[in-house]
Amino acid sequence: MARDREVGIVPNDFPELKLLAWNRDPARPIPGQEALDLYERNWRHVAVDRLTAAETALIRDLTEQFGRGHFLAA
Repeated sequence: MARDREVGIVPNDFPELKLLAWNRDPARPIPGQEALDLYERNWRHVAVDRLTAAETALIRDLTEQFGRGHFLAA
């Protein structure tokens, strides 16, 4: 997962992130901080029961790396 954050995260690879990135090209990688910001600002729109294991791990990893272990849902 660390490698993904270095080159960017492709919203297309994560169903809920893809929905949150509706206003941009979901095939274009975005920086890890931007992905975490999208999750945090729009958490109320995330269908938690539809998160895949990979997306759950991504959110956890982003929270650790960029959120200092704190996920700040709006």
